[in-house]
Amino acid sequence: MRQKKDKLLGITNCTVHIMADTQMITKNNNLAETDEIADLLSSLPKEKSWRSGYVYRYQGFWCPEKQVPAVIAFQKHFLAQKTDTIIVTMPKSGTTWLKALAFSIMNRAKYTPSSSPLNSVNPHDLVPFCEYGLYANNQIPDLSTFPSPRMFATHLPYPSLPDSIKDSGCRVVYLCRNPFDNFISMWHFLSKARDESLGPLSLEDCFDGFCNGLGGFGPFFDHVLGYWRESLKRPNEVLFLTFEDMKEDINSQMKRLAEFLGCPFSLEEEVDGVVEGISKMCSFGNLKDKEINKTGRFHPYFENKTFFRKGEVGDWVNYITPEMVDRLNKIMEQKLAGSGLKFKTG
Repeated sequence: MRQKKDKLLGITNCTVHIMADTQMITKNNNLAETDEIADLLSSLPKEKSWRSGYVYRYQGFWCPEKQVPAVIAFQKHFLAQKTDTIIVTMPKSGTTWLKALAFSIMNRAKYTPSSSPLNSVNPHDLVPFCEYGLYANNQIPDLSTFPSPRMFATHLPYPSLPDSIKDSGCRVVYLCRNPFDNFISMWHFLSKARDESLGPLSLEDCFDGFCNGLGGFGPFFDHVLGYWRESLKRPNEVLFLTFEDMKEDINSQMKRLAEFLGCPFSLEEEVDGVVEGISKMCSFGNLKDKEINKTGRFHPYFENKTFFRKGEVGDWVNYITPEMVDRLNKIMEQKLAGSGLKFKTG
């Protein structure tokens, strides 16, 4: 009985607290800072966004126009704690899935699958984005009084993370997806979210931009390799996961994730089917079927249903021509040379 209680206590200490949208938010009304950002934007290279507006080349990556001020505020004001967990992805790499899994693993002593907030809340509202949520729209949240452990998410490449994340010893969980499926998923997503006045998003034009490194938070290979190399240097602080490995054997990848998060599954939990229960609750089909993910919205930006299309490996073969495959394969071979990183493409 004593041993069982100690196990439960260890899991309970992993519990992530849910942040209310209105909690500890202040507005940044510093006009001088606003002018500085305007001056910065005017000096940065920019390209037409595939969705609306522009993307700007900031610190070596392409950042959506509205997110540049939020990224700067995030870098300037965010103070990481050692007990924090930061979820990081390139867009359309399985972010929603990873958020659901990480939240559920760390909160499994508090919620059963039937009582989980995931039944009525989108994963993006349970694990908030820094640049799309907490620091967006000139907001500066005071997160210092929020109970630990905390969990946040970002799409930022490693070099642009706030210094406190790199120096605090907090956990960073990175999920990547093979570039072929990542591109197709992104193209579908942006086609739905695109300003109608711009007309349909050409697959060929989008692919050409992707190969040239364009796209939110890209270049793709720079982003992936930044976290891959850090995971090799600091495996206790940076966990590198792939969408394909998770699809192939979700239970073993969940165990890796739980171990890394400091709340490993006990043998008793494995026997009782806890791993399978969380896996099923967070599955693509189950999340897609929730009413909140059919009708709700993620802030003002996107409808929740746009985050759920197929969630498969290899769907790219239905869209990409042999010439496109050859081009991207050559780029991938060049970019990944000597890194030790390989992608499963289907």
